[in-house]
Amino acid sequence: MSEIGLIGKKIGMSREFYKTGQSVPVTVLKVEKARVIQLINKENRGYNAVQLGFGKIKNSKLTKPMKGYFSKKNTEAKKILKEFRVKDLDQYKEGNEFGIEIFKDIKFLDVRSKTIGKGFAGAMKRHNFGGLRASHGVSISHRAHGSTGQNQDPGKVFKGKKMAGHMGDKPRTMQNLEIIKTDLDNDLIYLKGSIPGSKNSEVLLKKAVKNIKKLTINEKIEIFEKSKKIKEKKK
Repeated sequence: MSEIGLIGKKIGMSREFYKTGQSVPVTVLKVEKARVIQLINKENRGYNAVQLGFGKIKNSKLTKPMKGYFSKKNTEAKKILKEFRVKDLDQYKEGNEFGIEIFKDIKFLDVRSKTIGKGFAGAMKRHNFGGLRASHGVSISHRAHGSTGQNQDPGKVFKGKKMAGHMGDKPRTMQNLEIIKTDLDNDLIYLKGSIPGSKNSEVLLKKAVKNIKKLTINEKIEIFEKSKKIKEKKK
């Protein structure tokens, strides 16, 4: 189950308090159950994968091909369809549903979502340029990026040159975010720290790729309490 992921909605941010008085900022995500729509095997496509459906959508908003697809699969229409490659298809069946319980024994997650769009931004905001002088001799070019080219040779601006342009609204991945707690009754998951994107944006959650040996906050508190008890016994 750790091979597949879930898509949730970012609700906002809050904080969690611990016995030690420590306050930890958390991002709250609403993760509705995913349904297995299709099983893809090596014979048909050359790889094993599970197609999952997320979110609700009205039939009136579906295209004719998608209406036919969902009626053929005899399942409720889903807003998002996403494939996850798996090694073994035996543990999956069409129509099965999965929720945040698949992250039960997982401590850290990788999160992917789109950053907040900032629109068309100048070089100073977009790339942290210093700008030109704000004193005498500079007219209407205080926030300009300066020269972008060379001489007659090469006679062009190279691709990737840092200039003004569209900022934000790009997919970004944050790795190794700690799961602070899960609320199975309300389908909520609390992750440590912030994640990219605005409220109500879609977020992809998967098991952390990197095998890190970092202690969670709860584990650190347990170690602290044990050491405290040992010191009290010695006294």
